[in-house]
Amino acid sequence: MDTFFVSCERLLNPQLIGKPVLIGGVTSRGVVASCSYEARRFGISSAMPMRMAQQLCPEAIVIRGDSGLYSKYSHLVTEIIREHAPLYEKSSIDEFYLDLTGMDHFFGCYKWATELRERIHIETGLPLSMGLSVNKTVSKVGTNEAKPNGHIQVIAGQERNFLSPLSLLKIPSVGEKTFAVLREMGLEKVRTVQNMPKDLLQALLGLPGANLWNKCQGLDQTPVVPYTERKSISIERTFEQDTIDVHKMRSILLAMAENLAFQLRNGVKLTSCVTVKLRYADMNVYSKQKRIPYTACDKTLIGLTRELFQSLYDRRLRVRLVGVRYSHLVCGGQQINFLTDTEQQCKLYQAMDMLRKRYGQDAVKRAAAMGSRAIGRINPFNGEPPIIPAHRRA
Repeated sequence: MDTFFVSCERLLNPQLIGKPVLIGGVTSRGVVASCSYEARRFGISSAMPMRMAQQLCPEAIVIRGDSGLYSKYSHLVTEIIREHAPLYEKSSIDEFYLDLTGMDHFFGCYKWATELRERIHIETGLPLSMGLSVNKTVSKVGTNEAKPNGHIQVIAGQERNFLSPLSLLKIPSVGEKTFAVLREMGLEKVRTVQNMPKDLLQALLGLPGANLWNKCQGLDQTPVVPYTERKSISIERTFEQDTIDVHKMRSILLAMAENLAFQLRNGVKLTSCVTVKLRYADMNVYSKQKRIPYTACDKTLIGLTRELFQSLYDRRLRVRLVGVRYSHLVCGGQQINFLTDTEQQCKLYQAMDMLRKRYGQDAVKRAAAMGSRAIGRINPFNGEPPIIPAHRRA
């Protein structure tokens, strides 16, 4: 998917089309999660500090990320692919690998893939790019070369020629630091690596050197792994300033626990393990977890989150980040406790969930969580997320 988060926002607000847009944290410690192509012309990229991005492009429009919205459209794309593709792997919220082995005898892989790409674009309104080749590495490079909103095919046997003129930065797994090391060795283009002995690169870089040589030759035996549901869901929040405000941290953790519990119920999931995470001002990270019977009940999960925070928090240090994670997820509905759950409580929770589904996750919350924004960085599982109307988000 092309600039996926930005494209989702533009579906709700067409006035953003053609303008530099930054998605991510809006505080001084925020980072860019996604940016439009208009913003990239100023040298902005994902994972860049938001403060630096705004200095490079002061006129950029900054939008706080909406995980529910992005998960919704990711789910729509996934369902279209699930309906048509024989085998697919969802490698991230906006990236898929499809294995079309054997389909060339019946449909023609390139024709079939371009028709699927067009179907996704028509049904979701989102732009996307596609690369078709004999393996995952060349397909990923081809997709990046086809962006924005294009498609490309690398004919079998032409992988080496296709990769040859490209920068080594185009090869998956080669980041800025690795590229800097390679450049000091005089390696900048793929063709240079293609023409050197594999043993020499392996002697210089070890096993990663051998893997890089194979990828530069267009060789990759990595299989497409069938898609499976995620086994955990989490939220983290980085404070703009390190804090020792216990009331504030408890309020945010409560909102996180409540939000994640709703995500579980909305995705028809249950959890059996709760983890609370703290990162202190010295950047040391501590976490504590506890196993429980499978549940998606607010009362149980909020109480356990409070308990874990109380036993984990060191009052002598300022806190930089807090987070909550539910793991060991399974499919299933919440089982009512015959001894403790009343009919009034059950109807209350059902009514709250109905409001959240209709008006968004923050439509209703506990008083103790008011004033806190639970969504910092969220890693949702791939269940159907709540639909947030544009008028409310505006």
